[in-house]
Amino acid sequence: MSAEAAAVNAALGDAVFMDATAFPASMLNSIIAPRPIGWISSMSAAGQVNLAPFSYFNAISSKPPMLMFTCNKALDRPVKDTLANVRQSGEFVYNFVSFELREQMNRSSAPLPHGADEFEFASLSKAPSVMVRPPRVADAPVNLECKVVQIVDLDPDCTGEISSSVIIGRVVGSHVRREFIDAQGRFDLARAAPLTRLGGFAYSELGTLFDIPRPKFP
Repeated sequence: MSAEAAAVNAALGDAVFMDATAFPASMLNSIIAPRPIGWISSMSAAGQVNLAPFSYFNAISSKPPMLMFTCNKALDRPVKDTLANVRQSGEFVYNFVSFELREQMNRSSAPLPHGADEFEFASLSKAPSVMVRPPRVADAPVNLECKVVQIVDLDPDCTGEISSSVIIGRVVGSHVRREFIDAQGRFDLARAAPLTRLGGFAYSELGTLFDIPRPKFP
């Protein structure tokens, strides 16, 4: 801990202050939680298919419909297959991870050799997409076909950090299984039972749902 951080801690009392060199990445993963899982299928220019879950994922706009996921630097190869694929093709598919698909999602995260098919390894069926080349997870409640809009490369600034890339995609097609659309035409989130990511190896299910009406002023 730096002298500046120690001085701040002495003044804070019950709170603990950590500067960037002391704040552990594992704690950030536990604080920014729960997080939706970006289960991304992609395809190389040669037609090799990849499927991988990403912990840093979210929607960033509804009009236009856009989402993002972050791909960290690979430890066993120059670049992760997903990032290499989306750079080549400019396409990917987001596949909704339900509680029912938790084991298959986890198996698709295994560090398979380059060119291996995670669909086959995780015993998952492929379904064809309409607007993009990569296949989608057939049993997922929702699949969102996406075209890459921008890739932002983030370079490390401090010792121990690694490079990462933020992939931003625009949704150009969607598949929603009929059993997850309710009588009002809305997505039945409770029935779909999304799986979310916490810190470490921890995950969570959807908890209690409730509404909070937006306040009016004046």
